[in-house]
Amino acid sequence: QIFQPLHALRNAEKALLPGYHPFEWKPPLKNVSTSTDVGIIDGLSGLNRSVDEYPVEAISKRFRYDAALVSALKDLEENILEGLKSKDLEEYLSGPFTVVIKESCDGMGDVSEKHGCGPAVPEKAVRFSFTIMNISVTNSKNGSVRIFEEAKPNSELCCKPMCLMLADESDHETLTAILGPLIAERESMKCSELLLEIGGIRRSFKFIFRGTGYDEKLVREVEGLEASGSVYICTLCDATRLEASQNLVFH
Repeated sequence: QIFQPLHALRNAEKALLPGYHPFEWKPPLKNVSTSTDVGIIDGLSGLNRSVDEYPVEAISKRFRYDAALVSALKDLEENILEGLKSKDLEEYLSGPFTVVIKESCDGMGDVSEKHGCGPAVPEKAVRFSFTIMNISVTNSKNGSVRIFEEAKPNSELCCKPMCLMLADESDHETLTAILGPLIAERESMKCSELLLEIGGIRRSFKFIFRGTGYDEKLVREVEGLEASGSVYICTLCDATRLEASQNLVFH
C-alpha cells in the first residue's frame, strides 16, 4: 500500500528519529534527564514537542545530544557487526567501543521565504550537526582495533543534523542561549559510558568529540576557541600559534 494515513507515517518516522531506542549512561549524565524517549525539543525552552505541535514562533528545534548519538549508532548497527566479523573479533564483544565524533556548526545563509506579498525579510539559519568518524574496540590480543571508518566524512549522507536555529551566526547571544545546553550535554557525556543494545547484546561506548567542522568565522565558544586573534591557529585541529611556529608541518 503506497498511500498510508498520516498517523501510520508518523509512527514509522518515530523509529528513525532520536528518542526511539532505550539506552543508559553509567554514571548517569549530570543535569540531563534519564528519560530516553525524547524526540524533538525546543532549542530555547527545552520543552519536548511532537512535529505537529510546533508554534510558528519557535526559532530553534533540536534533538537531545545523547539521544541523537544513540540513533546514529543504531543506524550503523550492521556496520558495527560486520566490522567485528571482518576483523575476526568475537561478535559478542561488549566493549568498551570508542567512537570519534566530528562536530560541525555553520551558517546556512539566507533561508527567508521569497513568495507571498511584501518584501522578503532576510532570515538567517545556523545548523549544528555531527558525523561518526570511526569506531574502535580494545582487544586483548592486538590492542585497539578499528571496526568502522566513515569512507566519506564530508558527505551529507553521514552528517546528522542535531540543531537548527533561525539566527545569524554572528548573533553570539542567541547562539550561546541555544548551544549552551547542547554543549553541557556533550561535556557530561565525556565522563560517562553509554550502554546500548547492538546486535541483541548490551555494549558500552565512550565518545571522543572533535570540533573540526566549525568554520573560522563562527566564534568557537562551542569549543572554547575564539575567532580572529585567537591563540589557536588552525581550523582543523587545536594547534596553538606557538606550536605552529615551532613546527608548521606537524602542527
